[in-house]
Amino acid sequence: MSRMAPDMKAGRVGVLMGGVSSEREISLRSGNAVLAALRRGGLDAVGLDLREDWVQQIREAGIDAAFIALHGTWGEDGCVQGLLEIMRIPYTGSGVAASGLCMDKELTKAVLQRAGIKVPVDIRIGENGPLRYPVFIKPVAEGSSVGLHRLENESDWYALGIVDAGGWMAEMPVTGVEIAVAVLDGMALPPVEVAPVSGVYDYASKYTSGATEYFCPARLPAETLGLCMQRAEEAVQATGCEGAPRVDIIVADGGEPVVLEVNTIPGMTETSLLPKSAAAAGMDFDALCMRMLQTAGLKSAGGRLPEAWA
Repeated sequence: MSRMAPDMKAGRVGVLMGGVSSEREISLRSGNAVLAALRRGGLDAVGLDLREDWVQQIREAGIDAAFIALHGTWGEDGCVQGLLEIMRIPYTGSGVAASGLCMDKELTKAVLQRAGIKVPVDIRIGENGPLRYPVFIKPVAEGSSVGLHRLENESDWYALGIVDAGGWMAEMPVTGVEIAVAVLDGMALPPVEVAPVSGVYDYASKYTSGATEYFCPARLPAETLGLCMQRAEEAVQATGCEGAPRVDIIVADGGEPVVLEVNTIPGMTETSLLPKSAAAAGMDFDALCMRMLQTAGLKSAGGRLPEAWA
């Protein structure tokens, strides 16, 4: 994809980053990387580190479109998407409904199951913790593997010190190859295999340099790769996602894809999976950012992307 000429008058893009969630630091890394790419492409792009009065910050920036690089609460759960629609500002990524749905992992699993997509088996959490071990537990509404733990026994559960288990879910571990399939504008990109040194792709493995090995395309038979890409596209369609969501999958023994979750706003850092997939498809980071901006849905009632971005 050719980059825009520096003198192209296309309006102002606001890269929304930071926020107030537990994923703030990752969001800042993603946002600053995207901001630099858009500026290299000749766009009038500004970074907005959203903190307190988001409406005022966005209004004062005078932006014509928003590139959302927020993660977690308020940024990935449909809140900022709804705000931008009210302000009639086009934005990247999924809309309000899909964003809210995918932020709730339990609801997402229900939707995927109804669509005939295989997901991990749920394990009920009782008064004394999960009813069986080993299990993976994670918060129902967090991203970036925040709070993900593998528990081998009841002692591991008590060591976490969880007072209210209502916001947590437990799943039976799935043995196999873990991959991530980014779906750009409805089309799956080459799957990335993640091989964490620790054996668990948790927050530390995801964002610590050298803690995980990556292989793209994943080291799987071509037929299995094709099936995983198909499942990822089906998951994105079932949840109503747009833009460049990422579908996390475990390829179980026998080659059956098991969908773990759908991430509506994947990370865009130097260790993130979406840029790796795009690179394997022949698209560098700058071109990926421009493509994501160009595929921004006109979700706001009066929003219009400048013709130069079409």
